Amino acid sequence: MSPLAPTAVASVERVGADGGSIATTALVAEEAPVALVYNGISHAVMMATPADLADFSLGFSLSEGIIERTDELFDIAVEQVEEGIEVRMAIALDRFAALKDRRRNLTGRTGCGLCGVDSLKQAVRHPAPIAADTQFTIEAINRALAELPKHQVVNRATGAVHAAAWVEPSGAIALVREDVGRHNALDKLIGALARRGTDRAQGFAIITSRCSVEMVQKAAVFGVPLLVAISAPTALAKRLAEECRLTLVALARTDSLLVISHPWRLDRNTKRLAS
Repeated sequence: MSPLAPTAVASVERVGADGGSIATTALVAEEAPVALVYNGISHAVMMATPADLADFSLGFSLSEGIIERTDELFDIAVEQVEEGIEVRMAIALDRFAALKDRRRNLTGRTGCGLCGVDSLKQAVRHPAPIAADTQFTIEAINRALAELPKHQVVNRATGAVHAAAWVEPSGAIALVREDVGRHNALDKLIGALARRGTDRAQGFAIITSRCSVEMVQKAAVFGVPLLVAISAPTALAKRLAEECRLTLVALARTDSLLVISHPWRLDRNTKRLAS
């Protein structure tokens, strides 16, 4: 069976303001059910863009605490099946035993990151405080915001997917991952960074979505010191960011930023935000 691509060509009808129409084609974003299988046991089924799935599965495993280190995931095999895609992983036996003890069975949606959690205690995890004291300039954030659209290849073609980007202290964008699900895009980025052994203290992440508590959890578990969101945060995301020492910036534009938590990581000596 041929693997899915991140986009597909669809027959559509374009209607003008005068009511006239023409038949044409458009690129649309693909999404597929992706089953994450650990040691032969299916743990989660997520709707995702069928690209960078090895990064996605590693990032999900780390950000959800299924494994704590990259070397606890021994093997990844991605296979398209009739119903969707299976990502089969082999993880350390002690981590697999802990996973079974959690008794979680997630069924994901592109807009939900907590489907299937079976207790309130599981819903809001409390990552350890982020140790990195790195500071970043406002110019670096602005440079990355200005450059990000040209790195969003799938979204530029379809207008339908989120992105998560890793940014160097200079503001240069080092890596971008895209997905129909905002959580998935961040997991793909985390997996790619982990695979490369990137020093997470020496950079920051940008997400092209609202910043809910799950996004803060995932970033904090991985040790990201600064998370910049294009849209707004929730109150719970703010409280958790304060607790785990994550600097959270929201409603990020090149002319203004909303600093939500731990503003001390922003070096404003060269350019200050308007009050």
